[in-house]
Amino acid sequence: MTSAATVTAAPGPEPAELLRRLRARTGGGAAGGPVTHVERVPARAGTTAPWPRWAPEELRAAFARRGVIAPWQHQVAAADLAYAGRHVVLATGTASGKSLGYQLPALATLLADPRATVLYLAPTKALAADQLRAVAELGVEGVRPASYDGDTPRAEREWIRQHSRFVLTNPDMLHHGILPGHAGWSTFLRRLAYVIVDECHTYRGVFGSHVAHVLRRLRRQAARHRRTPVFVLASATSGDPAEAAARLTGLPVEAVVEDTSPRGGLTFALWEPPLLPPSPEATAIDFPDDPGGTEPAAGDHGAVELATVRRSALRETADLLSDAVAAGTRTLAFVRSRRGAEVVATMARRSLDEAVPGLGARVAAYRAGYLREERRTLERSLLSGELLGLASTNALELGVDLAGLDAVLMCGYPGTRASLWQQAGRAGRSGREALAVLVARDDPLDTYLVHHPEALFGRPVEATVLDPTNPYVLGPQLCCAAAEAPLTPADLDLFGGPAAVAAVEALVTSGALRRRPTGWYWTHSGRPEVDLRGTGGAPVCVVESSTGRLLGTVDPESSHFQVHPGAVYLHQGVSYVVDELDLEDACALVHAEEPDWTTHARDVTSLSVASVRSYVDAGPVGLFLGEVDVTNQVVSYQRRRIGSGEVLDTRPLDLPTRELRTVAVWFTVSPQALAAAGVEPADVPGALHAAEHAAIGLLPLVATCDRWDIGGLSTAAHADTEAPTVFVYDGHPGGAGFAERAYGIAASWLQATRDAIAECGCETGCPSCVQSPKCGNGNNPLGKNDAVKVLDVVLAALREKTGS
Repeated sequence: MTSAATVTAAPGPEPAELLRRLRARTGGGAAGGPVTHVERVPARAGTTAPWPRWAPEELRAAFARRGVIAPWQHQVAAADLAYAGRHVVLATGTASGKSLGYQLPALATLLADPRATVLYLAPTKALAADQLRAVAELGVEGVRPASYDGDTPRAEREWIRQHSRFVLTNPDMLHHGILPGHAGWSTFLRRLAYVIVDECHTYRGVFGSHVAHVLRRLRRQAARHRRTPVFVLASATSGDPAEAAARLTGLPVEAVVEDTSPRGGLTFALWEPPLLPPSPEATAIDFPDDPGGTEPAAGDHGAVELATVRRSALRETADLLSDAVAAGTRTLAFVRSRRGAEVVATMARRSLDEAVPGLGARVAAYRAGYLREERRTLERSLLSGELLGLASTNALELGVDLAGLDAVLMCGYPGTRASLWQQAGRAGRSGREALAVLVARDDPLDTYLVHHPEALFGRPVEATVLDPTNPYVLGPQLCCAAAEAPLTPADLDLFGGPAAVAAVEALVTSGALRRRPTGWYWTHSGRPEVDLRGTGGAPVCVVESSTGRLLGTVDPESSHFQVHPGAVYLHQGVSYVVDELDLEDACALVHAEEPDWTTHARDVTSLSVASVRSYVDAGPVGLFLGEVDVTNQVVSYQRRRIGSGEVLDTRPLDLPTRELRTVAVWFTVSPQALAAAGVEPADVPGALHAAEHAAIGLLPLVATCDRWDIGGLSTAAHADTEAPTVFVYDGHPGGAGFAERAYGIAASWLQATRDAIAECGCETGCPSCVQSPKCGNGNNPLGKNDAVKVLDVVLAALREKTGS
């Protein structure tokens, strides 16, 4: 399918030439320098198929007006399955035209049956808005597509419920608005023919587990009206998409995975920022890769007091972005954190304005937390070509149709191979050659990947991890279902069988539900308060004290780290300092100020073992999976001078503790085995601490998580295990499935961890192997070489136990 975006900017240089220019800027020349590997993804011709015979001529003509003369084979394969009433997931690459695969059967059904309805679900409002434009532009009579989300004016909502036959929304609105008000949607639900779940690979972890139950609640309400809608899911390429889609929907799902769309060639470079010269100025922490205000890791916070050994990935990305924009290349830079995106955009604008006054105006930042009007203005400016460069969080990984970019820069590994290819796929203008560059952060996983390209290229992407049986998800969702209509024994089968039975019994005991002959009833007058995204409540509003102007929002989980009193907060390149954080009213008051320092929160964490689910007894080594209780508190913050990284002072904070019951994987090693391996008793804490940091950094290699989903703790003698222990835990109540994944493939995970540490060229440990940018103990103590010895002991014991 052709892109809906109109590209007005002139073409920039070809990818190979642009890469040569970028290399030359660093002194690397045409070869070598910061580029550790270049992967060439060849262009591919598309394979079309005839329109299905059931597709009405009116619909074919509508697609033809959009530039679609004949569909691709994978689009027809998915459409045929859906039209035949079979649940299907279409899992192909970015810009492969997945939308036609579900639009074709859905719209054909709406034309054939003037009473039928379709519900479309997207993980973001921007993606739903983009699909609304696409469906509306087809101009199919009688469909009346409409977006129904939190931004929909209340005056329009009743009309949509009664008249729209193609409603586009998101799981949050389905959960908070449509299902609790199902009586008002009864006409729509009794005619529901299709449920389209777009970008379903994003529904992972706790969020994915919640969405799985929201979909079951939708199926339950449709069944009450004697409807069994067909589920059509669209996904980026993922490991075993049929199984993941089945786990998400609770239904048998068939997968279409062969991508038959045409693709322009892609030059994909792995880029490692150069080592800094050995001078006090060069080794200063100027712009760290994780500036204050990043999305927090659970229990992996704090500050780095050791000098950075490589040039910051943020500064490197900003320079690459400014060079690409100066060359006329439409470029999108993905940055891991909100503040990082602001920093990259600010540095790029400054550099461009120094070269050509006014050119910096063609670069902007884009992130969650901006007001809706700001985001839409930025999207329009990028699509029109008014903006040439954008530094964005993963808020633009999905959403508006951005096909038409020339280059994508990724400041740090995005956490999964699925996200990596999703982001890289944003580049490629109408079949033109494209460039993607992964700029490694000073991080164990990033360093490992840029020196082990085989871990990225030629390997399948990860399987999506979610756990609908998580009691912290299942219990609240059963309460929601009971509030919508009393639960019956048949419903418990729908929601997970034995796990749902146990959850209902616990809810009856706690008084949340009451058993009656006709089922289980919700006992309270109000609706259950359940947050799908696990953010812990309402977003914290960031308000300018002097004007009352709302600048943006911060997730409550991040508020203790991003907007604590005294924190520096960035918004569109303007710096603010936080005066007050009111957690009860979810509001942070700030004033504009340009201090010459940045802020970095520090925290403390403790952990106790609640129960053990499974374990492996490998002699001197034990490998465990179980529930743990984690207590965390942000206790202080450092002020560091910009330009030198000098710590000016550490100031205390009085913030409440946070408690978390979650799932962890951990290993123990006997002191005797460590001593035999040459690890002295005094060095055990540093060895375990270094192994813990690296293990957290490498877990995203084997599970669909990133560093911010997980936390860790290590100790030379834990009270519950009575042995030297390393814990890695999910940063979400009840777990998110990541620890289970790590436990199941512990040997592969820990082998990659061991290799990353051993192969790093530093002598005593650096951010590329064992230092963590968020360590609550200031990366002290750390023992790089002893960590390798610890992991050798663990791996040898596990291999002997399993015989592999």
